[in-house]
Amino acid sequence: MKNYTITVNGNVYDVVVEEGAGGGAAAPVAAAAPKAAPKAAPKAAAPKAAAGAGSVKVEAGAAGKVFKIEANVGQAVKRGDAVVIIEAMKMEIPVVAPQDGTVASIDVAVGDAVEAGALLATLN
Repeated sequence: MKNYTITVNGNVYDVVVEEGAGGGAAAPVAAAAPKAAPKAAPKAAAPKAAAGAGSVKVEAGAAGKVFKIEANVGQAVKRGDAVVIIEAMKMEIPVVAPQDGTVASIDVAVGDAVEAGALLATLN
């Protein structure tokens, strides 16, 4: 579990986030209240990288939830094309191809919770 202190409009909240629960969001807990973590239902495993996974990594720039997968395995993409869209704080954030290539693997599924820096896809 990780503990965070968050200030929103001058109000301070202590938040506890349970790692590995997949997809659950932590609820703010009053500063004087005991810390508690939400329990999330176990999630099905995300598809794993294909045997021919590429050498170019496409990684999440921010923590969030996978909102949409824009590219398919085998699809040619140009630098800057959206591969996956992450939803964070009610904003849709495109994660783009760092260079031209072909999508070798998609390593997440729609609805997966991801951390910043998490591997989302690979390119050849």
